[in-house]
Amino acid sequence: MTNTPTRIYVDADACPVKDEIYRVAIRHGVPVSVVAGNFIRVPQDPLIERIAAGSGMDAADDWIAERAKPGDIVVTSDIPLASRCVKVGADVIAPNGKPFTEESIGMTLAVRNLMTDLRSAGEVTGGPRSFSPRDRSAFLSALDQTLRRIQRRRADQTATSQG
Repeated sequence: MTNTPTRIYVDADACPVKDEIYRVAIRHGVPVSVVAGNFIRVPQDPLIERIAAGSGMDAADDWIAERAKPGDIVVTSDIPLASRCVKVGADVIAPNGKPFTEESIGMTLAVRNLMTDLRSAGEVTGGPRSFSPRDRSAFLSALDQTLRRIQRRRADQTATSQG
């Protein structure tokens, strides 16, 4: 883990928990990069940075994946982006609070690819269930716990290096 501060990267185009992210980030004093394909409105706060990554197919995903590192948090429901960020050691959380981990990302990616294949073959697979207040609450809890865990890890590393 590096000595640079934790940053939260938000895959913002379809993110239903942006307001919750802003509140938690401001409370913890953690900077946020809100990344979207085009312009997106964000609160006027020095901790919150708006990034218009461009309209390319994966422009926002690529922008986040190129910058995320251990000690950072990425909020996305995009499974390929989650996989890229988990591989570099970032903590990745879906908007429903579900963490993406080294252990879970392979199976999650496989299921996603299977569903894509089924849909392209004309199978009706249904969409994701609607976002609920329980999902919002689970996300808030997961984000807060992840931030605290990263802060503890950094404090432990600092204490260890100071011997």
